[in-house]
Amino acid sequence: MAEPTAKRRFDPLTAAAVVFFLMAVAFAAAPAINAGPATLAGLMLLIGLAGVACLGLFALRGSVEAAAESEPGADKLIEALSEPAAIAAADGRIHAANGAWRSVLGMAQRLPKGGPSAASLFAALTAARRGDTSQASIRTNGTEHNATISPLGARRFLVRLNAGPAEPLSLPSAAMDVLTAFSNAMPPPPKVLDAFAAASPFGAALLEGEDPFESTIVEANPTLAAAPGYGGVGSTFGDLIETASRADASQRLKDGTGGGGALEVRLAKDPTKIAHLYLSKSDGRWVAYLVDVSEQKQIELQLAQSQKMQAIGQLAGGVAHDFNNLLTAIFMQLDVLSTRHPVGDPSYEGLSEIRSTSTRAADLVRKLLAFSRKQTVQREILDLGELISEFEVLLRRVLQEDVKLETEYGRNLPHVRADRGQLETAVMNLAVNARDATRMNGGSRVTIRTARVTEAEAHALGYPSAQGEQALIEVSDDGPGIASDVVDKIFDPFFTTKPVGEGTGLGLATVYGIVKQSDGWISVDSKPGEGAAFRIFLPVHAAPAIVDKPLVQKATRPAARDLSGAGRILFVEDEDAVRGVAAKLLRARGYEVIEAASGEEALELAEEHAGTIDLMISDVVMPGMQGPDLLKQARIYLAGAPVMFISGYAEAEFSNLLEGETNVSFLPKPIDIKTLAERVKQELQKAA
Repeated sequence: MAEPTAKRRFDPLTAAAVVFFLMAVAFAAAPAINAGPATLAGLMLLIGLAGVACLGLFALRGSVEAAAESEPGADKLIEALSEPAAIAAADGRIHAANGAWRSVLGMAQRLPKGGPSAASLFAALTAARRGDTSQASIRTNGTEHNATISPLGARRFLVRLNAGPAEPLSLPSAAMDVLTAFSNAMPPPPKVLDAFAAASPFGAALLEGEDPFESTIVEANPTLAAAPGYGGVGSTFGDLIETASRADASQRLKDGTGGGGALEVRLAKDPTKIAHLYLSKSDGRWVAYLVDVSEQKQIELQLAQSQKMQAIGQLAGGVAHDFNNLLTAIFMQLDVLSTRHPVGDPSYEGLSEIRSTSTRAADLVRKLLAFSRKQTVQREILDLGELISEFEVLLRRVLQEDVKLETEYGRNLPHVRADRGQLETAVMNLAVNARDATRMNGGSRVTIRTARVTEAEAHALGYPSAQGEQALIEVSDDGPGIASDVVDKIFDPFFTTKPVGEGTGLGLATVYGIVKQSDGWISVDSKPGEGAAFRIFLPVHAAPAIVDKPLVQKATRPAARDLSGAGRILFVEDEDAVRGVAAKLLRARGYEVIEAASGEEALELAEEHAGTIDLMISDVVMPGMQGPDLLKQARIYLAGAPVMFISGYAEAEFSNLLEGETNVSFLPKPIDIKTLAERVKQELQKAA
């Protein structure tokens, strides 16, 4: 049976091109015909023009046929589609189109080559050449249509207009099979790792099997081959992963809860190593990527710990501030009662007990402030060896006779710049903890070691970010050590492993706060049954170059013994118990005191008594206007009078707010009336 002849379409532009081509040949042959073919030149011209005419007609005929040619069966496939559709060539020529397409875009023989549609169509056709389905925009007759372009064989593309919401295609089964095969075509299963995976800095492996954790390793890159526990090609991939971690990852993979992303696993031979496992399956084979994220996890844990400690530190600082106000009121009331009940009075012993208990409470507040890093710091240059040597006598009394204290002093011990009292408190807390640990395990030795360590030695001893030389104070014991499940919690406030009633849980938290406030680092090294070692690293203090200057003998002024005086004081304190008692006691010593319960009230009183105030005493943290803000606004009314701030927080907490201010001093709470009266008289004498 003969194949039907392909129907040819009349193309006006092609016909016009043929006519003009023949006219051009005729005009070129006219001179030769007029001269006659007798001459050799005329005869050769006519023969050449005849050849050109034959070739031109053959080329034009081929172009007409190519333009009109359509693929066999294309019309049937296109007509089966309900939406406007066409089959186009790579250059945009349309081979076939259904009626819906012609009703929307007309009888155009090619896709638009210019205008706003050109860039979109070019990008979509380029993607289709790579085998991808893409979207394009076709604009015609002022209307824009969204089109989907899909590959359909060699240099043939299916173009469908999205007229509305997608509807199921109505296709013959054969056509549906063809389109399904195109859309669902999968790459062949990988035989080897690609070049990127083979050279990647993370582990990559090609696995054979249905279950990735039971699959055998076909190929592995060098990074995975260097992982602990790698058994070589042919070994089971799941053997690399810890049993519990592997079971959890396998269950998440089966349930689909992995979200197509990473599965977090631990390595079997080194559980401290944490990795993210990425799996990709292709026809019975898996490609596995194992990325080590141990350092990232450690940083995340440190950040979470830092944020938790910061939040609890703010809470502790706030509690300490309020407690300092109460202690200040207690100390001042004790001063009042002490004048009424001197030595020999029956109530004197009870008042002394109250003062002793209040002093212990003030020490607890100092621990809270040290933990929250809001304690007033008085740094000085300390010789590390001398500090521990002088402190050793007190430590031996604290550790008692049943625990032996050993000290090891390294050579060339450095100087450090720190608060002596804070550093002694930190070492004391560590030594007491070590004493309690040795007693629990029947141990008998606590060792304090000091040394100058290099940057590399500091890294090896547990200070990963050390820069330059460091001063080391190590407190170790031969006790039971610290269990691995609690070692990450030991610096948490109120966490303790001691029995109920034997520990507050603030000892190590206080040490942590002191070390951080001293710009240092603390680490712990402990193995169960082998004791524990706490190491404090402090930056070495580099003494500035010494410049010879003539010695100037400073005149030392003895402390004021007479606590009475004269002058007008503006006392600003939001705590009524503190303000009332302090004002009463200052008035008893000859001062005129104006009381203000807030910054706003104090500003009004300063304006009212402008130029007559000799000293302003103000709390720092108050509801509404804060102390530094009050100073800036009231300075014009104080006429250069000195200002003394009192606060339960550290001076560093607000010193940056006093930039440019002069004649300002600070007195930390809790305070008694003797300390307050001495400072008041000193400030007034300096201003006189």
